[in-house]
Amino acid sequence: MKLPAADLGIMAEHLSTHEGVISKLKAYESAVRHNDLRYLLHLHASLLRSHVTAMLALIDPAQTSEVHLPEMPLVHFYQLSRALSAAEKDIALEARSTAKLMGSDNFNSALMMKHPNVRNIHLQMSFQDAALQMLYTLLIRRGNGEFVPMASEQMQRLTLQNYQHVGNE
Repeated sequence: MKLPAADLGIMAEHLSTHEGVISKLKAYESAVRHNDLRYLLHLHASLLRSHVTAMLALIDPAQTSEVHLPEMPLVHFYQLSRALSAAEKDIALEARSTAKLMGSDNFNSALMMKHPNVRNIHLQMSFQDAALQMLYTLLIRRGNGEFVPMASEQMQRLTLQNYQHVGNE
């Protein structure tokens, strides 16, 4: 497959990022005791490895067929009632942030990519990263709780009233 130079450059940058993040996730996985967090960190690293495999296939000039990204497996948590330790909470927050940033980077990169298969694979990667972010959020909220400020009903109503006309434009 012949690639536009821009696509190759973006993927080369992504590969070096993936190398560092996979290493970090492996270190985190060995440092935690919470089984669900350990499982999620392992899944995260595995998904990133599948992203690497897909990008290497896309880069391979001998590749003639379309490249596909494996589906993300279903996730089953078992220890959601057990709280995360302070260190585990920090690791979960960092891993969630990593998934969020990588998802954003993959999505924005896909918008710039020229080759349709490369663009599609990076969109799929961004969806997987977003799913990981949601899983980390679930674990964090159920494990220790997370403070999420809520808007008042009055503020929501005022905002609704202020912008309701936009739907009729």
